[in-house]
Amino acid sequence: MNLPSFEEFKQTSLAAGFDEVIARDWAPHTVLDTHTHPFGVHAILTRGEMWLTINGHTQHLLPGSMFQLDRDVPHDERYGAEGAAYWVARKN
Repeated sequence: MNLPSFEEFKQTSLAAGFDEVIARDWAPHTVLDTHTHPFGVHAILTRGEMWLTINGHTQHLLPGSMFQLDRDVPHDERYGAEGAAYWVARKN
């Protein structure tokens, strides 16, 4: 796996019009039931694993996997036995 650095991800995301870029860490076995965000996201998983469910379709994400969500899209998140971490760019 050849991830960009956080700084490279941040600069690319800001240049693409995202407002902020943060690192998120999730504890093992965290489950977030259906919810939405008031912002769009572009993210890259950097550690662990997660399952992202949108419209009944579940993606299993591993380090290096990227995902995107538009604002106000209902989705579920579930994190693996080691927890997970990702970098996320938000567009408000």
